[in-house]
Amino acid sequence: MKKWVRPVVGTFLLFIGVVWSLQGSGVVDNSEAMSGESQWLGIGLVVAVVGVTLLVGGIRKLRADRR
Repeated sequence: MKKWVRPVVGTFLLFIGVVWSLQGSGVVDNSEAMSGESQWLGIGLVVAVVGVTLLVGGIRKLRADRR
């Protein structure tokens, strides 16, 4: 796997997770299906946590490979 894939995918998932969480909590009102639905708040939080995990792990891997 390329060294940069984890951080890029992690950043994307973090962004999507935050957007879904904000829609699920009703802060962002862009979608009739998702706005104010608590299940999207939970799904968004899980996706955001996975994104952070991939992002941090990818950055650590990149830094370790530099040494």
